[in-house]
Amino acid sequence: MDIENRKSKTSRIREWFKRKNKRADAYQWNEVSDDSEDDSLDDDLVRSLEIDPCIFTNELRIFVGTWNVAGRSPVGSLAVDVNEWLNLRDAADMYVLGFQEIVPLKTKNVIGVEDPTEATNWNLLIGKTLNDKYGCPWLTPMLNPISSENYHFVRFPGFGRRASFSGHSGFTGPELSKAQHEGEAYGGSKYKLMASKKMVGVFISVWMKKEFLTKYCISDVKVSSVACGIMGYLGNKGSVSVSMSIEGTSFCFIAAHLASGEKRGDEGRRNHQVSEIFRRTSFPRSSEDGDNPHPITILGHDRIFWFGDLNYRLYQDNILAKEFIKKQDWKALQEFDQLRKELEDGGVFEGWREGNIEFAPTYKYSSANCNRYTAGLPGRSGEKQRTPAWYVSEPQLC
Repeated sequence: MDIENRKSKTSRIREWFKRKNKRADAYQWNEVSDDSEDDSLDDDLVRSLEIDPCIFTNELRIFVGTWNVAGRSPVGSLAVDVNEWLNLRDAADMYVLGFQEIVPLKTKNVIGVEDPTEATNWNLLIGKTLNDKYGCPWLTPMLNPISSENYHFVRFPGFGRRASFSGHSGFTGPELSKAQHEGEAYGGSKYKLMASKKMVGVFISVWMKKEFLTKYCISDVKVSSVACGIMGYLGNKGSVSVSMSIEGTSFCFIAAHLASGEKRGDEGRRNHQVSEIFRRTSFPRSSEDGDNPHPITILGHDRIFWFGDLNYRLYQDNILAKEFIKKQDWKALQEFDQLRKELEDGGVFEGWREGNIEFAPTYKYSSANCNRYTAGLPGRSGEKQRTPAWYVSEPQLC
């Protein structure tokens, strides 16, 4: 996408965001902003490109995926599912994986102290799946396992040909000690864990091929979370995000779980939570950043990927929706898609685009039989008549 189109899209997103957040408070847009986000710098960039049209590009293949695992632990058949999901026959250079409900959303999990166990287990499974493909050694259990609740990749002196660093504000001594053992624990692994963050059941895990850590300059790896569930601040709903710079291009990955409900008007709650995540997600600069102008806000990044269980539904009767599904008429079904309508009306993600949808709605398959949607048998005890929907989506700004 050319610079002018990017500038136009970014401007439209800013205008939408400002309209959604006119009230003055501690998180006002003008107070939490990026120094590089003014139009004059965009103009300077355009002018510089006109003077010197020679632009060097690097290719990086990124797999971005999202999965609501409904509280299931990463054992048994899920290991096979993960292998199929990651499509390792055509392995990517970088994997960015978002999960929802890695723990059941029970009261004790929502209001209790964060337990990193399930996040660690998921990282172990992901790492094993990625690296077993190449016959690399994998130590189980890992010596000094990485704490997966809030992990940043730490580059050490002498590692690779480039000088680089990552922001790791909030690390304690023991945390750094665990990170220092990363190379030893991973042995000859082909993929490295770059960052992971857990908030109740929402979890993000980012992996990159080891060779790219020496080929490219990777810096400013940071994580953030926003809780906007019950009462507007509990972590049963919200987002976890990872920010990083690759060869000077800033990337932001946001894994979200938004409000459920299929009544008319519920989309307004989801729209509000999206606005809150934009407003409250922050990647503060620290002393380790030096002079790097790394973005603080989501919209300050060059490349943004938003994915997750967004919970937008279909404005469609359950029976009629299933008729479209039988015919695999995705285009006709998408005419009733709530997220698409909100995008067109400017209610949310204005200026963004969603990836092509060429598959059946993912909500709501039966956990016992993935070939049947729940409520497939009218009148069956305990089953609600819910309309299938594409509530797992990946809008992105390029």
